[in-house]
Amino acid sequence: MQPRRFVIEAIMLAIYGHLLDPKRPVQYIIPYTSVMELYEIRESGERVMPDPEEDRLAKRYIHELLDYFESEMNNKKIKRALSQPWKSSQPLLLESNASCIVVNAMDNMQYGELFDPIETELILTSIREQAPLLTDQFELISRLIEHEVPVPIYDVDDFEYALEHDLEHDHYRLGKP
Repeated sequence: MQPRRFVIEAIMLAIYGHLLDPKRPVQYIIPYTSVMELYEIRESGERVMPDPEEDRLAKRYIHELLDYFESEMNNKKIKRALSQPWKSSQPLLLESNASCIVVNAMDNMQYGELFDPIETELILTSIREQAPLLTDQFELISRLIEHEVPVPIYDVDDFEYALEHDLEHDHYRLGKP
């Protein structure tokens, strides 16, 4: 069975543990700049979750995810992807049914006036990879809909539904019927 693919920010894998234990194979596509955000969060100590206990747990998972990306084998795969724009790493196995690839996405300012650089990279990666975007950011979802950005998007709360949803129904509006 082919894995179901989603474009996602690295922080989502640290915050939402159930994403690492899907019922069917899943491959997460992560722009490298969102991995860099994890380093910023780790260094700044900024709050990630409103509840102190959840925040402590999320930060622990951020550290674990960064340690995983920094392991010798995974770091080598990621560095190869950074050698040129839009190159992807080899798959990194996260759990038995979950893997990720890191993409050296590039913000080309196509959506730069409406979205921040990481959001733009998520959009462009979704379009390039023809994979839906998975997020917990209601404001981002609203702006994507409002501006008719041609990417299918799922709220993280609808992850189980998204897993079962066929890619043909993701409605890419890229000139294909």
